[in-house]
Amino acid sequence: MTTIQMPQLGETIIEGTILKWLKQEGDQVARDEPLFEISTDKVDTEVPSPVAGTVKKILVEEGATVPVGTVVMEVDDGSGASDAAAGDGAAEPSAAAETETSDGSDAEATPAPDATPAAEPTAPAAATTAEAPAAASSTVTAMPDRGPRSGIVSPLVRRLAAEHGLDLATVAGSGSGGRITKKDVEAAIAAGGAPAEAPAAPAATVTPLRTPAPAVGTAPGQGDTVEPMSHIRKAIAEHMVGSIQTTARAWTMVEVNVDHLVRLRTSAKEAFRERHGVNLTYLPFVIRATVDALKAHPRVNARIDGDTIVSPGSVHMGIAVSYDAGLIVPVIRDADVMNTVGLARAIADLAGRARAHQLRPDEVQGATFTITNPGPYGSVASVPIINMPNAGILSLDAIVKRPVVIDDAIAIRSMVNISMSWDHRILDGEIATRFLARVRDDLERWDFAEDLGL
Repeated sequence: MTTIQMPQLGETIIEGTILKWLKQEGDQVARDEPLFEISTDKVDTEVPSPVAGTVKKILVEEGATVPVGTVVMEVDDGSGASDAAAGDGAAEPSAAAETETSDGSDAEATPAPDATPAAEPTAPAAATTAEAPAAASSTVTAMPDRGPRSGIVSPLVRRLAAEHGLDLATVAGSGSGGRITKKDVEAAIAAGGAPAEAPAAPAATVTPLRTPAPAVGTAPGQGDTVEPMSHIRKAIAEHMVGSIQTTARAWTMVEVNVDHLVRLRTSAKEAFRERHGVNLTYLPFVIRATVDALKAHPRVNARIDGDTIVSPGSVHMGIAVSYDAGLIVPVIRDADVMNTVGLARAIADLAGRARAHQLRPDEVQGATFTITNPGPYGSVASVPIINMPNAGILSLDAIVKRPVVIDDAIAIRSMVNISMSWDHRILDGEIATRFLARVRDDLERWDFAEDLGL
């Protein structure tokens, strides 16, 4: 007998949701054949069978969220021995363990004015939960004994309860051994559970605002369509609201003359596609300039961690991608060591696999900065929501021809607005403006033809 557990698909993944069982009790299954679909706080994926055999027992119902390591299914592989753990049958989680061109052609990564993983996600949007703990271990909490695992609380559950002022001692767990799950906390919040007595916060700590109770709506009228929110939509909503409540968002925009970039792309895109097998969009140019500006102003690439500011040694660039389930932010690792060709290939690969639901959880987390691109849809000025824990998110709007003054004469040039939402807790206006000015200057002055090998 072989037991199938909820897998850990990334270092910060501590639980997963069974979206759909692809096999039922009594069904035959081949080795590597998908058994069920799961959703984590990063991506959705199928879990294959490690053995061939017959599905003997399904232990977790569809829609249930369980910790990593929980036994969810038993498969009879003919061995006659059971690998199930004694007791409640669940293992503890492992302790170790985030464009189309602006002229509307050659789609690659597409936008998201409010970028996050479904991203951090379930990215993110996002996005991740961007604030997922670095370790996936659970914490033992002193609470009334409602089962052998009632006092084991995951960091995600603890954070959700704290954000809503919920006393976990008042929550009955529906998980294995009485463990309190994310759904238990959400249900208690919806039911108006007893709030916890909040400890005195340090003077420098920003206390998250509580989400206001939704207004009572009217009954659906004739012709209205009513549908439940998908788990991806819920994750995006949670991440977006969390960002607005936590960050001190400010916004700055610069105007960029990209006339030479438009001419370069027009002349080079066919040869580029033939040589490299991917479309040449404007996004690689913008990422190259952004990376240079981040290296010149590393505070924009930093994040807040408690009472400290962490400045990463590398640039991991998140790119917002719209797909059928909502929004996700895959990450280009070490973007600061790539040229324009390498970035174009990375964008095409990540965006394509995002839309095909083939991203791995580790590919949608760890972004140090994020870029979103609403330009293909005609946006000329956008105010994106910060993809926490990033200090900022840059938005590339539509490239349009408009009159500008050059040497005291009016001329027609291809212009684009590039803006950034930034966290005033970590950045000030001078740094944010100098950063955007650097991006603008690089885009206007760099010889990208040499970078492309032309």
